Amino acid sequence: MELAELVSRYDDRLRTDAFADVDASANGLQVGPDRREVETVAFAVDAAAQTAQVAAERGADLLVTHHGVSWGGIERVTGRQYGRIAPLVNEDVALYVSHLPLDAHPELGNAAGVADLLDLDDREPFGELGPEHLGQRGRAPEPIPTDRVRETLESELDHFGQGVRVLDFGPEELEDVAVLTGSGTDWLDEAAAKGVDALVTGEGKGKVYHEAREAGLTVFLAGHYATETFGVRSLQSLADDWGLETTFVDAPTGL
Repeated sequence: MELAELVSRYDDRLRTDAFADVDASANGLQVGPDRREVETVAFAVDAAAQTAQVAAERGADLLVTHHGVSWGGIERVTGRQYGRIAPLVNEDVALYVSHLPLDAHPELGNAAGVADLLDLDDREPFGELGPEHLGQRGRAPEPIPTDRVRETLESELDHFGQGVRVLDFGPEELEDVAVLTGSGTDWLDEAAAKGVDALVTGEGKGKVYHEAREAGLTVFLAGHYATETFGVRSLQSLADDWGLETTFVDAPTGL
């Protein structure tokens, strides 16, 4: 498949253009020629020297990631920035990135994947950012004890042995759950205003302890990396359906 065709398919499915004014990430094709043939695609959460090198070793023509190498523009390609881009250029591996579009997608996205894992129903958008929403809110089929949610997240997510931290200030059993992966505690006030029982996210800032306690809300900190593998795996499944060879580069951080 031509690289331009693959990029166009992903951009259309993910509504990449809709996030141009709200996302610091330069979503879409970040590294690569205008035209080339793609047969093998590698997928990873982060575009880093490690994942780029592994993608090259596996013969990938394209690396697709959630976190890319360009955040608001690149002024100089030196130091760490050079270390990330050089393996891509030297090994002729293109880079496609989808940050907030992949968080937000109602079916392919990271929040959707966590909501599927928790079997949430009656879903609606959550996590307002400008005209878009980055997460989902849903209801459990029946009330779930907090410990069971933690056990599910710990057993199913790749948290690199770090476990799941729980700020347990909500009800003993949870029904209404908001999900915003990665660094989602900035939306705790929205979760409280909507009356949810719990917020599932990746990592939190120091202030979230008191904010959650004062709001009477349970917060699950399940790992930034761990909660954001779902989207790139969904994009891998699409590539499989389109007849491409694919591979997943797992590089968990424990963070």
